[in-house]
Amino acid sequence: MAVPIRTAVAALCAGLAATLLTTAPARAEQDVNSSDRVWSLSAAAHAPRARISLDDTTGSLSLAVSRGGRTVIEPSPVGIVTEQADLSQGLRFLHRKDRLIDERYRTKSGKRLDRRVRMNETRLSFATSAGARLDLVVRASADGVAYRYVLPTGYGDVLGETSAFNLPPDASAWLGTYRADNEGQFVQYTAATAPTGEYSDQALFATDGGYTLLAESDLTGAYSGARLAHDQGTGTYRIELADDRVRTDGRLATPWRAMVTGDLATVTRSTFTDDLAPASKVADASWIRPGTVLWTWLAGGRPAGQSLAAQKAYVDYAAERHWPYEAVDAGWYFKADEWDTTDPDWQTNSWMPELVDYARAKGVGIIVWIHQRDLDTAEERAQLPTLERWGVKGVKIDFMDSEAQPMLRWYDTILRETAAHHLMVNFHGSTIPKGIQRTWPQVMTLEGVAGEEKRTNTAAHLTTLPFTRNVIGSMDFTPGAFQRVGLRPNSDAAETGLAVAYESGLQMFAGSPESYDARPLARDFYDQLPAAWDDTRLLAGQPGLEAVLARRSGDRWFLGGVYAGAAHAADVPLSIGPGLWLVETIRDGTDGLVQDRQVVRGGDRLSVDVVTNGGFAGVACPWSPGVTTCYR
Repeated sequence: MAVPIRTAVAALCAGLAATLLTTAPARAEQDVNSSDRVWSLSAAAHAPRARISLDDTTGSLSLAVSRGGRTVIEPSPVGIVTEQADLSQGLRFLHRKDRLIDERYRTKSGKRLDRRVRMNETRLSFATSAGARLDLVVRASADGVAYRYVLPTGYGDVLGETSAFNLPPDASAWLGTYRADNEGQFVQYTAATAPTGEYSDQALFATDGGYTLLAESDLTGAYSGARLAHDQGTGTYRIELADDRVRTDGRLATPWRAMVTGDLATVTRSTFTDDLAPASKVADASWIRPGTVLWTWLAGGRPAGQSLAAQKAYVDYAAERHWPYEAVDAGWYFKADEWDTTDPDWQTNSWMPELVDYARAKGVGIIVWIHQRDLDTAEERAQLPTLERWGVKGVKIDFMDSEAQPMLRWYDTILRETAAHHLMVNFHGSTIPKGIQRTWPQVMTLEGVAGEEKRTNTAAHLTTLPFTRNVIGSMDFTPGAFQRVGLRPNSDAAETGLAVAYESGLQMFAGSPESYDARPLARDFYDQLPAAWDDTRLLAGQPGLEAVLARRSGDRWFLGGVYAGAAHAADVPLSIGPGLWLVETIRDGTDGLVQDRQVVRGGDRLSVDVVTNGGFAGVACPWSPGVTTCYR
């Protein structure tokens, strides 16, 4: 049917107006009573706004972020120093280029599988009086602001950044002391009262503009990992690199300095660090399959890893429970803690091919632990094709313990080679995700967390992780270690709920078969759990006190709640959609775990009794007459 010209023109104008409202480019401004030049950038009217300023007196740059007219990040220094040029001062503006980024991509793991990326990008070009050039690239989306430096060739090695984040001194802060394995516990301070020291760059702050999580994305061997340096009494957190000198070879684009920002639900649900990362480098990802895993280390230790009989028994249990994977930890390829690949019989003498065949017949895939030192040369990595030939599904690589440039270059190599040999990856003693799972989707999870193995975790730490470490990517906390009574700070119901509250593409259950059988409600709940999610929502939360997350698979929502503090009746909004829902929850009772069933209307409140440092697990499915359980 023909459309009148007037109608068509009106529709075109309306569509153009809507586009301009959501994709407005950066615009240059002039501060009143100032000679500074200022640019602002935002994705939409109510989205976070970046404000980049050039001080015409010093030639230095700063960046501030606001949201709804309220402060998120105060004006903070921006700059980088190389062997040949100090690009933190003496800059003059050259030109600006804007573009819209509009992408769709699908992941194999994470908070949701289908992603939509809409960002505005501004590239501001500057030069020094000596002719040195710097491009500052800034991106803004509905849930974050990020920037990076782009340098042409010929500037030599990077000696450091002057990048920093200035927070209001009284801003609440949840910080993890920096460790090379990224396993520091999160503790609450204010921005100014945090002790002098180094902190992980996954730092969460609460200001009058909402919550902001500092992060990094697109970190490769072309650069060096970042951490935060802080002096007590100030709200300033400086970027420090793992290397005193970052080797460069040609043009350099640094990692993104990211600020995930919004209300707590927005930050928790955000995929901003993945959205900033390059697209997948794995052309065919059909072999990558997330799933739940029976992990044997906390259940049986090294003796179990050295015993074919013990491993077959674990496979039997995983098959009985329909858990798709079983992980064999340290000990399987040696007894003297050496993988002697110079021995021509090492492959022949290994019982791993027999275990893989045994497991395959029962529908269980095998994942094997390997020390990084046994994969740090090309000759040692030549064993990866052997693992593929045996039918091993994935590798858990441990003890990198560094974000220095040489180790990051090793990551670049092992990522290419595991993808080439169809091996899923779980990194332990490692960096944190930083966009790696979008670019290399075979990376199903990473540790980089004070997880279940730790004996000093607190309930407050456990309730902070969904808002800090787990925001930026899959986290191998290894929940389910029910046998570690007295070594973990939470209740059995809270431990059950961790498998939902924490996302991991390979969700490693850390308990023993005996501990699961002693808690059949937890065991049967784990039988239902997927490891890939269609959506994620924060139902209730306050870092350090409460975290209740809902994750959807198909038409079912799985619920995980963890708490720190005294026993109480938790009151949770069931914000999972309209209609009637059958909700089955698992809580702590007087004599063990208890299951409750109730029909609740979407949007109503869900009440669950929680013990001290407790929690709950649950599943919700659409209810109609005759529906008596969500379990399948």
